[in-house]
Amino acid sequence: MSDSGSDSSEPAVPGRGLLRSGALVGALTFVSRILGLVRDVVIAVLFGARPEADAFFVAFRIPNLFRRLFAEGAFSAGFIPVLAEFRAARSHVEVRLFVARVAGALGVALLLLTLVGMLAAPLVVGVFAPGFDGGFGGGFEGENGRFELASAMLRITFPYLLLISLTALCAGVLNSFGRFAIPAITPVWLNLSLIAAALGLAGHLEEPIMALAWGVLFAGFLQFVFQLPALARIDMLVLPRVAPKDPGVKKVLNLMLPAAFGASVSQINLLIDTMLASLLVAGSISWLYYADRLMELPLGIFAIALATVLLPRLSREHADGEPEAFSATLDQGLRLGLLVTVPAAAALVVLAQPLITTLFHYGAMGANDVQQSAFALMAYSLGLIGFTGVKILAPGFFARQDTRTPVRIALWAMGVNVVLNLALILPLAHVGLALATSTAALVNAGLLLRSLYRCGVWRPQPGWRGFLLRLAAATAVMVVLLLWGAPVASDWLTAGLQQRVFWMALLVPGGILAYFGILAALGWGPRQLLRTYL
Repeated sequence: MSDSGSDSSEPAVPGRGLLRSGALVGALTFVSRILGLVRDVVIAVLFGARPEADAFFVAFRIPNLFRRLFAEGAFSAGFIPVLAEFRAARSHVEVRLFVARVAGALGVALLLLTLVGMLAAPLVVGVFAPGFDGGFGGGFEGENGRFELASAMLRITFPYLLLISLTALCAGVLNSFGRFAIPAITPVWLNLSLIAAALGLAGHLEEPIMALAWGVLFAGFLQFVFQLPALARIDMLVLPRVAPKDPGVKKVLNLMLPAAFGASVSQINLLIDTMLASLLVAGSISWLYYADRLMELPLGIFAIALATVLLPRLSREHADGEPEAFSATLDQGLRLGLLVTVPAAAALVVLAQPLITTLFHYGAMGANDVQQSAFALMAYSLGLIGFTGVKILAPGFFARQDTRTPVRIALWAMGVNVVLNLALILPLAHVGLALATSTAALVNAGLLLRSLYRCGVWRPQPGWRGFLLRLAAATAVMVVLLLWGAPVASDWLTAGLQQRVFWMALLVPGGILAYFGILAALGWGPRQLLRTYL
């Protein structure tokens, strides 16, 4: 990346409040993610990486993939820019009618998809986890009973897709009106529901892990209902209307179709990992799941929060005809993303086994499960910058209603993922799958950035060279201190809970202080950061 000015120059600040809004969403998302860790700890203690855990993670990941495709990914990319246009040029009554018609179209389409998914659950599991029944020609009960169990749970979890997609519609409206808090805190209900199901319901069922499937379904209902009062307060609580020929609905659908692939390629790559992992030894899917959950912690707290704020902001700047502000907003988002995710990725690589051990090495989660999950986490962490880059850069296309370019780029990234999966699965097993996904994410982000630069949408603001040098120096010092201060892996495995928590309480804040301390010593203290980004 070339420098665009002297290193002493500061990047232009595209208006006030980007960091404030992102910090609000990030803080509320942090609460959800911490509860998510608690949820995963409960699942790990009760079910570990056993075959039934593999079955649940497949039954949960399939509707989650469709959620990312039809709700958070494609729907947001198609809906929010068009909603921004309506708000800029139409009356409030027309905006309400537009939202009602989009809700009707989305609801009908997803209701049909949900019914098909429930009726064809064994076929869906056979496609997305072919190893569960020994391949497409295997018996119905499959190896370790995973196939039958996953099919039964999928019939319960698939309606979650309909409920959470309607929740995403509500969230998109609220975000467009600058109401970020309620959508950001809504996922808490999923974590609370799964924790309650695992601790309160599992012991009363013949197959305990089925409680988690019922927890997912109940969580979808809670999350949808939770958003409705907030919509009523901004006078946007409307009854769905079916009007497929409405021009606004057609425009959203035309933008959604390509965006369904472009916005969610990382999730598709993760699903490919799951498909191939089902062909490996039992436990591989669970190892990847626990690693992915820890990698998603910084991604969800910061990158997704920042992307949530960026899309409606960029959509407004594009609708208002402000290309300079648009470019500056993207540039600021990139710097904020790198400022957090570069040290986070480095810390996750160094502390992979200590983190997995501290959080999950209890009950049914054995020492080998910890080691295999840690290897997967190290591989996923290498792609954290790429995952974050895609979240930040994709809104630069979607806000301009360009959903085709990200699709072309996503196809290249998916091709890289498939080729590397096939090349690495035999020598590295599940770790090779994680490494392939990380590489594909880096390729995706790099190609998105190059495309935005080539078409003149993004122009680097002054000071990039100095920013990157400071970032590299601070991260390097943090890594050295973490390597020097962390006990060896065997000590983590034999230590008790209190000792592990004590060590982690020293390492994590110590690494954060070292990182920001070096930034401050290099001229990027708290006052400088706040003046630049707040």
